[in-house]
Amino acid sequence: MVDLPGITRVPVHGQPDNIYEQIRDIIMQYITPKESIILNVLSATVDFSTCESIRMSQQVDKNGERTLAVVTKVDRAPEGLVDKVTADDVNIGLGYVCVRNRIGDESYEEARKEEARLFETNAHLSCIDKSIVGVHVLAQKLVRIQANAIAKCLPEIVKNISAKLDANVSELEKMPKALTSIADATQAMMRIIQAAKESLKKLLWRGEFDEYPEDNTKHGTARFVEMLNRLSDELHNCEESNLSKDFLTEEIKGLEDAKGIELPNFLPFEAFLRILRRKVERISYLPIKFTEKYWDYIDDVVMSVLTSHWEMYYHLKVFTKGAAHNLVQKLREQSINRVKEIVEMEKLTGYTCNPDYLMEWNKLMKEQDHFINQISGTNMRPLPCSVDLQGFGKIQVEHLRQHSNVSTLQQAFALKMRMVAYWKIFKVRLVDSMALHLQYHVHNLVHNDIDEIMKELMGPDGHGIKMMLVESPAIVAKREKLKNSIKVLKESKDSVAKVMDRIVVYDAYLV
Repeated sequence: MVDLPGITRVPVHGQPDNIYEQIRDIIMQYITPKESIILNVLSATVDFSTCESIRMSQQVDKNGERTLAVVTKVDRAPEGLVDKVTADDVNIGLGYVCVRNRIGDESYEEARKEEARLFETNAHLSCIDKSIVGVHVLAQKLVRIQANAIAKCLPEIVKNISAKLDANVSELEKMPKALTSIADATQAMMRIIQAAKESLKKLLWRGEFDEYPEDNTKHGTARFVEMLNRLSDELHNCEESNLSKDFLTEEIKGLEDAKGIELPNFLPFEAFLRILRRKVERISYLPIKFTEKYWDYIDDVVMSVLTSHWEMYYHLKVFTKGAAHNLVQKLREQSINRVKEIVEMEKLTGYTCNPDYLMEWNKLMKEQDHFINQISGTNMRPLPCSVDLQGFGKIQVEHLRQHSNVSTLQQAFALKMRMVAYWKIFKVRLVDSMALHLQYHVHNLVHNDIDEIMKELMGPDGHGIKMMLVESPAIVAKREKLKNSIKVLKESKDSVAKVMDRIVVYDAYLV
């Protein structure tokens, strides 16, 4: 029971200017909860419908279901009181109780006797039903109302206690049991490693994301496809894939550098290789950057998965992260070296058995005569500054007119078309190689290499196993907290059950 302050509108004796707002906020804080019973104290001398306290209680209890009115000072205004409490114009759901306050130095017993005499002898007050007069009636009514309120709340309280109890029991059961022997620790470690290994297989190899349905950053197979698509886009949009810039300039220079004592009109393969090597060298950073990124991603996923599986063993979790990082870094270095080999192989020679190469080259070569004629043709005045070449768009050709040797232009054109046809094959092959290389290493990681972490954790002296026997203070504290909480909740559940039993007995007694 909380005795709230009376409502004051005008500050006096140094009270703050917002005294009304402060008192109103205090009152509303206590009467708003649905579990509260509002004991609205009214003076018999006032008009109930104008009372501020009635207005406030109606704001939070519109139907008056938890509002009980206590009418005081009945001896000062007995006339018409019976009408006021029976009409209930202000909707007091739990009804009224009329009482007489103690006056002066009256004892409690004296006040109760005087109250009984007043309601028996007063011409106006004696008309009021005896079931709503007297402090003793108020006490009984409050007990009954409170009992009913508690009875309504108890089932929900029991439900909440049971839910919390079940949750704590479940959480305690999920916690690893304290390990007391090397054998138990070894079995626990093997179970955790296998569970982590299975999680990594799902995420990085099989594309199953049931363990992380909302966290798509760990959906490895999907992220690998995104990385490969970005590599493909970068290769297609890089400077080396710009077909029209400085058209034939590099090819003409390559032919001049490859000149030797040889048959005329013979297209030297060395000129093609020099251009190919330069182009491959200029894009060599892309597959290496791709490899670094996917190993960064794999490192993040492996660390996250292993950390989650080792969460309960703090000391070993730190050791596990170190072992996992060492493994990934070793595989990363091997992978990057392999990718560098792939790039070097592409620079070594130009080769493909893909029939698309010859088909593409033959198609491109059909434009040669038209192109050469546009540059050196004698019947065109003025000569065009650009040539519309199929597959290339508009090509600026002014810089080519300084080369008067038509044979050189023809050879440069043929060399350019060979490189264009081959470069298209090369880009696709490089992306395919990166995809196969990635799949190969991911497969080995999740199926075989991850076992190296187990070996390192076990160690020759069983150091990792011994660490599992030492629980972190946080885990110990959490286990004890859960045990204490379960104990308290069980006791609370029993206590509430006893209260409910007493309510049933009390209701039976009243009946």
